[in-house]
Amino acid sequence: MRRRDFIKALVGAVTAWPLAARAQQTEQVRRVGVLMNVAEHPEGQPAITAFRQALQGLGWTEDHNIRVDIRWGENDVDRIRKYAPELIALTPDVMLAAGTLGVTALQRVTRSVPIVFVRVSDPVGAGVVDNLARPGRNVTGFMNYEYSLSGKWLEVLKQIEPRLTHAAVVRDAANPASIAQFGAIRTTASSLGVDVSPIGIDDIGEIERAIADFARSPSGGLIVTPAAGSSAHIAQIVSLAARYKLPAVYSDRFIVADGGLISYGPQGIDQFRHAADYVNRILKGAKPADLPVQAPTKFELVINVKTAKALGLTMPASFLTSADEVIE
Repeated sequence: MRRRDFIKALVGAVTAWPLAARAQQTEQVRRVGVLMNVAEHPEGQPAITAFRQALQGLGWTEDHNIRVDIRWGENDVDRIRKYAPELIALTPDVMLAAGTLGVTALQRVTRSVPIVFVRVSDPVGAGVVDNLARPGRNVTGFMNYEYSLSGKWLEVLKQIEPRLTHAAVVRDAANPASIAQFGAIRTTASSLGVDVSPIGIDDIGEIERAIADFARSPSGGLIVTPAAGSSAHIAQIVSLAARYKLPAVYSDRFIVADGGLISYGPQGIDQFRHAADYVNRILKGAKPADLPVQAPTKFELVINVKTAKALGLTMPASFLTSADEVIE
């Protein structure tokens, strides 16, 4: 290369470098606020990991062009209501909220910041959105199931224990979704000839006393709703069901993997991957009001046959065949 051409190339490179560096330094960092539920939940951290990985796959890299701020409500109404304004004060471009309590807490604080929710049972019934196809306002997301499907838990319980005459519904009375789920279960119960009664989850002593009293009557079973399944007492609930020989149905697979009898529900972590897509679209200009609320298309039935044997239950072969997973 001639000396003159070399100098020209060198000057061009030196001139271009600050421009490229300045462009990199001034690239806008977008902010995502996340209001989660229980940090120690078996699917809590994996869900956040799945969300982050999905964002990265869409071109968003933390500490480069996106920042994710997370708060954990720990299934505590007061804590969730405290963290909602705290996250909004960080001026996020979009929020991700897990559960009905989380999204409703954020709605009390903002009507302008876009919110994507996951794990909400009935967003229309809870007043979160106007309708599923056109959510309206600043909120959209992914629902677990409508409240009417809550009756499926009782139907499953009746299938595995045909003699069932009464069921206790373990729920969080402070959670609007749990209240509606109990109503849907009670509606189904009337057609199945089953009496239902609620058990709260505020205190483990209360749970133990209530389940012990309930177990005194024969032909009973437990329905553990999603809010109760996410609580800090879920291990004790599974243990109590085993102690008192009560068949119990849950909404999450991980509980059955840890010794619960049976679960029926959607895959929760997948919703966080789908939520990353909605967050990406909103960051690129889409409006939540134009993004339809999506419902899961597949529900999984998981059975722990070891637990069934310990309870003295014989599962019908047809029922085992219909399961998506049988844990030995």
